[in-house]
Amino acid sequence: MIVVMRPDATKQEVQHVVKLIRDLELTEHIIEGSDLTVVAVIGDDRKKDGSVLEQAPGVDRVMKVLAPYKMAAKETRGGEKTQVDIGAGCVFGGKHVPVIAGPCSVEDEEKIMVAARAVKAAGAHALRGGAFKPRTNPYAFQGHGEDGLKMLAAARAETGLPIVTEVLTPSEVDMVSEYADCLQIGTRNSQNYKLLEACGKQPKPVLYKRGMAMTLDEWLQAAEYILAAGNPNVILCERGIRTFEDHTRNTLSLSVVPELQFRTHLPIVIDPSHGTGHARLVPAMAKAAIAAGCDGLAIEMHQDPEHALTDGAQSITPAVLTELMSSLQRVAAAVDKECSPCAAEAATR
Repeated sequence: MIVVMRPDATKQEVQHVVKLIRDLELTEHIIEGSDLTVVAVIGDDRKKDGSVLEQAPGVDRVMKVLAPYKMAAKETRGGEKTQVDIGAGCVFGGKHVPVIAGPCSVEDEEKIMVAARAVKAAGAHALRGGAFKPRTNPYAFQGHGEDGLKMLAAARAETGLPIVTEVLTPSEVDMVSEYADCLQIGTRNSQNYKLLEACGKQPKPVLYKRGMAMTLDEWLQAAEYILAAGNPNVILCERGIRTFEDHTRNTLSLSVVPELQFRTHLPIVIDPSHGTGHARLVPAMAKAAIAAGCDGLAIEMHQDPEHALTDGAQSITPAVLTELMSSLQRVAAAVDKECSPCAAEAATR
């Protein structure tokens, strides 16, 4: 259930509604939009008495949220899109479509610096790279851990690009949050609810990837763990699902973009690298994702894909990224969006 306050409602009236919710032994979550304030009512449905709340001063209306995911549902924001800022003007959920790019993993300090400079020069908006790497093969490269985080931080210091990196366990959340601008939860941890809750209790934005066998309802209900723990800055990331098809690594479901736009207020990012597994397919699917209405892209880029320690087959080169950024601007313009170069790079042009 949500309580929609009138545009002229005072802070005292909002707090009165909060008191009434607590009197019902329920929990409130205040969402302040640009035009109005909404108070989400969380807890046992049997205790939710809308007749008590709708009579309170400053209340416009009380609405039931039928979806099992209450805080992620579009109605909770009154139809207003959530915008998530990960730093340096990189905002997801608005008219601009940011691009996160970089290698699958942080291999060493020199290579991540080269990659960061290439990402900035291409005009992309944030740097990705895994300091911790969950691998199917226990003998494969697992990442450099905290040393990798320090390398990412050094790359940010030089380029000004915010960094997005994966966290694997609840015990590592605070450490990764200390270095990263945005924490990534990968597909293998998509239903690790203790990790979701831990990421919800820290302040940095969360890029939450869909599980490889998750339905949309399961995905949104899992995202609810992050939101309910107190973190409103969640970005959903479609990275392909596992199907019978074998010409790609996964099946990239671009139809989730308009469907999620219909169901949720959270911004949606598309990862065409994991979604296809082939570098040659990444540019076309990136352009298709923007045409479908996504709020951002996450792309793997490596300066020497043939010798990458992880996921070289799906990593595009800096030259391809540079050319792609130009194409993305034209596609974005065609659907009334923008994909202009990052502010730091645009200033040098």
